[in-house]
Amino acid sequence: MSPSFKILRFMTGAALLSASAMAVAASGAAPQFDVQRIVTDIKTLASDEFEGRGPATPAEAKTIGYIAAQMKAAGLTPAGDKDGWFQDVPLRMSNITGTPALSMTIGGATQPLAQGGEIAVRAAETGQSSVKFADLPLVFVGYGVKAPERGWDDFKGVDLKGKIMVVLVNDPDFEGGEGDFGGKLMTYYGRWTYKYEEAARQGAAGVLVVHESEPASYGWATVKNSNTNTMFDIVRADPKAAHTQMEGWIQKDLAAKILAASGIDFEAAKAAARKKDFKPIPLKATMSADYAVKSEIITSHNVAGLVRGSKYPDETVIYSAHWDHLGIGAPDAKGDTIYNGARDNASGTAALLELARAYAKGTKPERSVLFLAVTAEEKGLLGSEYYADNPLRPLATTAGVVNMDGPFGVEKTTNFSISGAARLDLLTMLTEEGEKLGRHYTPDARPEAGSFYRSDHFPMAKRGVPAISFNPGRELVNGGAARGKELGDIYTRDRYHQPADQYDDSWDTGSWAGDMTLLYNVGRRVVDGHGWPNWSADSEFRAARDVSAAQRK
Repeated sequence: MSPSFKILRFMTGAALLSASAMAVAASGAAPQFDVQRIVTDIKTLASDEFEGRGPATPAEAKTIGYIAAQMKAAGLTPAGDKDGWFQDVPLRMSNITGTPALSMTIGGATQPLAQGGEIAVRAAETGQSSVKFADLPLVFVGYGVKAPERGWDDFKGVDLKGKIMVVLVNDPDFEGGEGDFGGKLMTYYGRWTYKYEEAARQGAAGVLVVHESEPASYGWATVKNSNTNTMFDIVRADPKAAHTQMEGWIQKDLAAKILAASGIDFEAAKAAARKKDFKPIPLKATMSADYAVKSEIITSHNVAGLVRGSKYPDETVIYSAHWDHLGIGAPDAKGDTIYNGARDNASGTAALLELARAYAKGTKPERSVLFLAVTAEEKGLLGSEYYADNPLRPLATTAGVVNMDGPFGVEKTTNFSISGAARLDLLTMLTEEGEKLGRHYTPDARPEAGSFYRSDHFPMAKRGVPAISFNPGRELVNGGAARGKELGDIYTRDRYHQPADQYDDSWDTGSWAGDMTLLYNVGRRVVDGHGWPNWSADSEFRAARDVSAAQRK
């Protein structure tokens, strides 16, 4: 899909949605939202008392208890397991114990590596109690992509058993902006999660992703903070089929040094990796590692509350947001160890609660509305992945999902967007509702960041459920897109996944009421209609949705 992607107002198959069928009932007009109440929820959830809302920490019980109490006070019905507020989410929790001993021998010289410095390795998610290997050879595998439908194979049959893959982040198209992978629009092949999965399929002993801020879409601080703390994964029958024993990232300068010792220029290697005829390059470097891993199965929780529909109670629309953040971690330059996660994602959780109040107190919706606060998003969308595998409400009769991850603009905006790029009726409807409020849709400003695969709507989307993750846009009334980009870049650099993501009384809440109204209106349009939104005919998610069509009437 081209980065000049424009929204298509299409009407297809079972998703033919007449204006009358999908119109918002007059009595369902958007309520007045209490911005101060939203602020209170954010300040509470992002306070030091909640210790960064880490799953499986004492802060989890406090966090999910608060969310459930707010849902109960709003008048929702418990919708979790066994008629309670919570859905149990079993996860494998893994921690490196002590300081890992890491080193590389590059061109004959041994160099120790500092965890969080030149390298960031994750606790093994294979269930093993230690990681210990010596002098395993490194192999540069370009972008590490095997995509038969594109005629692309970076591995060319090379045996990687007992070897460490060194792989570039993002897609082969990122640098040139065009090619077999849709230009700047990142495909799933560009995500680090895919690189890890493919390393396991290739039988590699480990994988190191080369960090560069532009193709990764975040700085090294984010990599360090996200990878050197507690790791979580869904409970797998064979975790070694999905993970190698060592997964991690290295800084670009270290990667360039490794390649240089092998007589290869880093930029030349990247250029070669952009071509189909690329072949893996054995490097004159080896790696050694020795560290203990504590692994155990724990139970985290999603929180679920329902407003039951008046006419079609067995049909569902979902609003979702993740409640978790990074918890307590390494201190920043000021010595702060609490990763408060105010924008990411106390703000989305607060929006979820305010929408729940509006639906519960307002005109009865025709379809049921599920308000779902999910766990372990920061660990790989695990709470939403578990829900999608174990839905509390059938996916076939879930009409749509609206996810909220940082849903409020830094100031009032004239536009809005979604995370990533997709074509579906739900986006058409969002665009139409935005236009009624004097706002226009703008495609994701950074399609190369792969945002579509980084929010909790994605596990639902890949199973065919029409799903979007709302983005408030950054074309500011005061300063336009340029200033919006500047402020967004500052947040990413200085606060994202860092202790500095805290609530500040100086926050501008001018966009919040409008953002809430748009979120409410698009959901209400689906809730009070009996049509079934779908994906575009050429969407990769359309086939999965069509398979379940017989269950929808």
